[in-house]
Amino acid sequence: MSYHRPSGFSILPPIVKNLLLLNIAMFVLTAILQYTMKVDLTNILGLHYVGSENFKPLQFVTYMFMHGSLSHIFFNMFALWMFGSAIEHVWGPQKFLLYYLVTGIGAGVLQVVFQHIQLMDINEVLSTEQVQIIKTQGAEVMSQSMNYTDSLMAKYNAIMNAPTVGASGAVFGLLLAFGMLFPDSYIYIYFAIPVKAKYFVMLYGLFELYMGIQNNPGDNVAHYAHLGGMLFGFLLIYYWKKKGTNI
Repeated sequence: MSYHRPSGFSILPPIVKNLLLLNIAMFVLTAILQYTMKVDLTNILGLHYVGSENFKPLQFVTYMFMHGSLSHIFFNMFALWMFGSAIEHVWGPQKFLLYYLVTGIGAGVLQVVFQHIQLMDINEVLSTEQVQIIKTQGAEVMSQSMNYTDSLMAKYNAIMNAPTVGASGAVFGLLLAFGMLFPDSYIYIYFAIPVKAKYFVMLYGLFELYMGIQNNPGDNVAHYAHLGGMLFGFLLIYYWKKKGTNI
């Protein structure tokens, strides 16, 4: 049995180190541009629903380098450091980067699919007039950090005009890979409770599925993006195994 502890920053493998630096740089740049020029980089580079006027295909890549808060980026970067270092040491830079990007993009794809399903359900309840109000005014309402008092209109507007941001999808892909590469290694929950990686991955995946199915209106976590990262990670690893590529 082995116990996994993250390595120091000075001996990080190159892709993990550069991803950390890029994410931190984008977080700082976003704050500077918002404060000095009132430029909302999160709205520009975050992933919008494909039916939104703010959607751009490149957002499937750029969204994973944007974060909404200090705690958001801290926990994602800590997980990238902790799990990514071990994985890149095994796979090497090129394979690791490919996996990271595929899981991050895949997470965004599943998130958009889930948003589409949600909108189809809401469209059956809202009137044509309500939908038209959201389409013409929703983006401006959201830009003022406000939303509609009607819960369904608010949800519709959030899906259409609030971007998805964060490296969480790719991080969940790394978590899956870590569990498959080092199944009997221990992950310390709250730095104190040891749980084998294979069990931690299974339990966390089930938790995310449960939270996604619950679809709590007050929950702004992209649970299906997390599941998308794990799903696309599993598919890529399965593909590599079928080709006879060692993981």
